[in-house]
Amino acid sequence: MPMPRKLKNMNLFVDAESYLGVATEVTPPKLERKLEAYRGGGMGGSAKADFGWAEDALKLEWKCGGYVKQVVQQMGAATVDGVQLRFAQAYQRDDTGEVESVEIVVRGRHGVLDRGTAKVGDDTEWTVTTECVYYKETVNGEVVAEIDIFNLVDTIGGVDGSEAIRRAIGM
Repeated sequence: MPMPRKLKNMNLFVDAESYLGVATEVTPPKLERKLEAYRGGGMGGSAKADFGWAEDALKLEWKCGGYVKQVVQQMGAATVDGVQLRFAQAYQRDDTGEVESVEIVVRGRHGVLDRGTAKVGDDTEWTVTTECVYYKETVNGEVVAEIDIFNLVDTIGGVDGSEAIRRAIGM
């Protein structure tokens, strides 16, 4: 019986700087579509119309230990894609030993920096919420999802669902 791939280790790169030993946890974005019910005459129920990605679809949350000056400075990013994060993960199956590389790259800006409490003698951990406008997920070098809000790219499983729309509006 096969065993699932389990996260064995990870690293987070913030603007190409490794946070190995600093980043403690990453919550990848929930890839959520904005679907709205439509029910016309003659329909026996409603069908959901797809209006692209939901408002918080590309929100990534991550945690780091200690004081990280770079994160404080990035709170002033002037552009919506001013910070790049690369979340590198190693998943392994314990029945075969096979290791799979999963990478998530996002661009955005930090919306929330929650520094928790500071108490002498206690561990400190910050929670950072990064609001993203670009998302790319790669498994063993194969792009499985790429979302670019400004360039209307919506590629999932190798199919760009927005290609015809871009063409129709002259992009």
